[in-house]
Amino acid sequence: MTQSAIRKIYFGVADRRQMFRLFDRHAQRPNRWENDDSGLFAGEWFEIARAEHDYMLDLLPPLWIRGEMFALREFLTESLTSVFYTLRINGKTRYFHAYCDLPRPRALVEMRDAIVERESWPVKAMTRAERLEHVWSATQDEYRGYAGERFAAKHLGKRTILVYVLGTPEQKLLDGLTDDEIAAKLPVHLRHLPVRAVA
Repeated sequence: MTQSAIRKIYFGVADRRQMFRLFDRHAQRPNRWENDDSGLFAGEWFEIARAEHDYMLDLLPPLWIRGEMFALREFLTESLTSVFYTLRINGKTRYFHAYCDLPRPRALVEMRDAIVERESWPVKAMTRAERLEHVWSATQDEYRGYAGERFAAKHLGKRTILVYVLGTPEQKLLDGLTDDEIAAKLPVHLRHLPVRAVA
């Protein structure tokens, strides 16, 4: 159930309700309190509005403030915490939340650079992985879960999503969704964006 790498998990600007849902979008994972699941969260990022950024800054005294970013004092895991960025991209000031592993020396800079690079793409597009992450993030808890005993042992603990096959609900592995199934789960304004291949 481990993930890694820096990844955008939601398209659009998350409002306060969405932001709090995205903070713990893996809440239903099996054995939640038994493992160090920091790998599920490390590298996740999404955009928020200035009001949400300022709300989080005022909520508790930050652990630190460094120029364009601040970190929350409360850690999600032993070394993983929320970092909020204020970034100027293509002449516009924008705000982002990311989970960073603070002991990693370059984690904060790598995250900032990845956000700026991703948001500077000249053509609006999504990768297949980004489509899947958005589907997972936007789906209500009762329609998503984790592979249990009815799945093959190699799939146990992988993310699943409810789809309708010929009108019948079926839990499928998130990574196994077809392009048509992904499109059906995306909001209308995202369905027809070109799929960008990962370089």
